[in-house]
Amino acid sequence: MKFVQLAKALQEGLSPVYLVDGEETYFRDHAVRSISAACNIGQPTLNDVRVEGETLKGDRLVSFKADLYALPFLDERRLVRVYDFYPTEREWEILAPYMEKPCESTVLVIVNGGKKNGAADLRKKKGLTLVDCGRESEETLSKWLFGMLKRKGLSADGDALALMVRYCDLDAARMARECEKLALLLGENGRVTRRVVEEHIAKDVEYKIYELTQAASRRNGAVFCEILHDLLEKGYDEYAVLASLTSHYRTLSEIAGMRLPDAEAAKVLGIKPYAVQKNREAARALGVERVRTLYEDLYALSCGARSGKYSAKGAMFSAVAKIFFG
Repeated sequence: MKFVQLAKALQEGLSPVYLVDGEETYFRDHAVRSISAACNIGQPTLNDVRVEGETLKGDRLVSFKADLYALPFLDERRLVRVYDFYPTEREWEILAPYMEKPCESTVLVIVNGGKKNGAADLRKKKGLTLVDCGRESEETLSKWLFGMLKRKGLSADGDALALMVRYCDLDAARMARECEKLALLLGENGRVTRRVVEEHIAKDVEYKIYELTQAASRRNGAVFCEILHDLLEKGYDEYAVLASLTSHYRTLSEIAGMRLPDAEAAKVLGIKPYAVQKNREAARALGVERVRTLYEDLYALSCGARSGKYSAKGAMFSAVAKIFFG
């Protein structure tokens, strides 16, 4: 199940073994807290056990499996949390019998941050209830954000939610912090509008770079210069700006030559479908040849700056000249 489905699943009952897995730290931590709360443990010093997965080797893994059958003391359940547990296939065979017949009073939670080379793929193992804590789509995060704001007594416009997700670069932890801030700022029954987001939520650097490249694609010099000035004022150097612009036009060039649907192109390029859609629009507006020429020119300037042929500032402003006046 996805992380956003966990709350509903816990209302129906606890599973004996969970695999909380994914790169989104906020979701992992929140999932563990939710499972822990559902266990309703009154004596955490006795019945809430934390184990580091890297210690579970050899005899220690064998004794750990036996310990899982220990009964809780003064509680109905015992919670065992194992962090960063990446067993080999052979090591998993030691623990596999427990998955077939787990202790009824023990809730085992394995908390991992994604795949690891050489380790068994626990997502494919039987007996574990998966809580997927990977990065979610903009649409899913917007729905999750709406629910979080609602619990804090706030309502929100749809476009404001989408903008907030992008400003926070799809970072759930940051969105949670921004919700706390907006709750204090707006008070109960407040409404989150696009204007509120624009005025009170700081843009992530990645989102600013996105805005910069989109302004370049539209050849909107005023907006481009405003964003560029802001980035440079806050320590984003000329090399980084030039690299971002070069990468943007490389992506436009690649997308211009693709005939795949947005979702498939997104997987090939490692970007989001929404970004593919916007970049395709930009590539069509500029023309395939123009896009390819700009990428080649900016790539040459980037290489020249790195080799010392040009100064970083000179290369960056040459790139800006080619984008807007070339």
